[in-house]
Amino acid sequence: MTDYAKIDDYVNRLVAESTPEHTMWNLEVIRQGKKNKWNYIDGCMLTALLDMTRITGDSRYADFVELTGDFFVEEDGNIKTLQSDKANLDDINEGRILFELYQKTGKQKFRLAADRLRKQLDEQPRTVEGNFWHKAIYPNQVWLDGLYMAQPFYALYEKNFGTGDFSDIVKQFKTVREKMFSQEKGLYFHGYDASRVAFWSDPETGCSKNFWLRSIGWFSVALADLLEILPEGSQRDVLVPIFTELMGNLLNYQDEESGMYWQVPDQGGREGNYLETSGSAMLAYAMLKGARLGVLDEKFALAGEKTFHGIIDRYLTFTGNDLNLGGICLVAGLGPQDNRRRDGSYEYYISEPVVENDAKGVAPFLLAYTEIKRRQDFGK
Repeated sequence: MTDYAKIDDYVNRLVAESTPEHTMWNLEVIRQGKKNKWNYIDGCMLTALLDMTRITGDSRYADFVELTGDFFVEEDGNIKTLQSDKANLDDINEGRILFELYQKTGKQKFRLAADRLRKQLDEQPRTVEGNFWHKAIYPNQVWLDGLYMAQPFYALYEKNFGTGDFSDIVKQFKTVREKMFSQEKGLYFHGYDASRVAFWSDPETGCSKNFWLRSIGWFSVALADLLEILPEGSQRDVLVPIFTELMGNLLNYQDEESGMYWQVPDQGGREGNYLETSGSAMLAYAMLKGARLGVLDEKFALAGEKTFHGIIDRYLTFTGNDLNLGGICLVAGLGPQDNRRRDGSYEYYISEPVVENDAKGVAPFLLAYTEIKRRQDFGK
């Protein structure tokens, strides 16, 4: 039986030993000897920490989020280290904490910072179909990752400070369903180039060659979060079938023994392929949350539980007070033009390093854990 107390102790230690400039979970930054920046990984972790406070009533988690917000956000709403000219959707994600911080503290700087990020979305380049470019260095490209990075923030802004118009958000998901979904496999391709000029893109469809688990995970988490954010009667019903269709299709690719999913999801068991932690944790979170929201049947909650415990059985080890989480793909992407190795091929996806304790795995694992805690009725 899983010792959840050990996971709790580990999370508490991560928070206790972290500062906004040196978070214990962002090992990529630590290894480089650099100071932390405003980034999407911390955004994912801080979102999970806010959930931990809601579930347990323990203010330590929310207090660290507030400490981070106060460190990065200046009085005029400027966000330290943010470079808006890069038009990087990744940088939007951490903005999700600003709404709760503003409500909790009443500090105007958090509202001003949210306004700045919203302005960045207003200025974000778009494809001919109207979808945000992933980054300025990836012209005309839509990546599944970017739907998670930007759209929940966008929806929270509309809900808290805007007019409540979610039509642009929903339209971008509809376009992704139209352009990036494989009818044959029931999965979404990692990337799409509307201009069809990227070396990795299909000249007819514009899509990349393969499916990457973590990108599908980010997309799934985005949908699950939006289904919680968007109120009834606000085009939320348009997103429901997109979400339920994907969740149903993913069950066909779940590893029967472990409950996890493969780095290249549709090629399980192929030489070099492996059961990957970060994407599996994201799908566990999405299925558990979808069931909690009443959008998915109970079987999906059970599937999510199986995935979560499969990760623990296969990749989670404890040594003293240390938790080691393995099976995490360090990074994967498409291009840019001067990086031909990142070509979206099967060989590319299995060639990226597999590491322990990287935040891109720890953060989704903690997100999934928040849903497990809700399901088990721990805390309040």
